[in-house]
Parts: sequence; C-alpha cells; structure tokens
Amino acid sequence: MFNKTDATAAPDRPDRTPDRATPSGKTSVLGADLKITGEITSAGNIEVQGDIDGTITARGLVVGPEGKVTGIVTADTVEVKGRLDGKVTSKAFSLRSTAVVAADVTYSSIIIENGASIEGRFIKAKT
Repeated sequence: MFNKTDATAAPDRPDRTPDRATPSGKTSVLGADLKITGEITSAGNIEVQGDIDGTITARGLVVGPEGKVTGIVTADTVEVKGRLDGKVTSKAFSLRSTAVVAADVTYSSIIIENGASIEGRFIKAKT
C-alpha cells in the first residue's frame, strides 16, 4: 500500500513549469473578497480586485474595476481601472475611463482615457 521513495528525487512533470517564482508573465490575482494591509512584493504581475492598504512592489500592477489600492506603488507598468490613492512610481502608467486616482505619480509614459478622474501631481521621470 505504501512505498518508500527517495524524497530528494524530483517527480517527472514534463507538462508543468518549475515551482519557483519567475517574471515570465505570471499574474497573481488578489480577489474581490480580500482586504490586505501591509507589504506585497512580486517578481511578476499583480491584479487587484479587492482592497489593498500598504506598499506594492511588482513588475506590473493592474487595479481592476472594483479594486482599491491605498499606499505606495512601485512597478514597471501600472494600469488603473478602479481606485488608487497614494504615491506611484512607474515607467508606464495607464488610467482607464473608470479610474479614480488621487496620487503623486512619477512616470516615463502615461495614458489617460476620457472619463478618468485624476487628482494629484504627475511628474515625468528624467531619462
């Protein structure tokens, strides 16, 4: 019924990726039922559907239509469809038509769709 196996041997998994964090486009989704207070760090992308209060550092961040982020955000790309309050440092910053942003934003490139609500300081990073 039970077999003794070598615990150090890696199982054969030709159809699965290795169990390690990779910045290969993987996205961590923080669902609408979550409220998180604290620091979130990811080597990949984060999609926020819930309520985050704290610091987010990631390769990419998407704040979904029902998502809310309050705090400090540092990411290569930031796309806001919901609400973002605080401070943002990003290479590419996009505000979709449903976005409500009250933040100090440092960016290299920016997209603001018609209908987005913005308040704060927007500073173009020196290249």
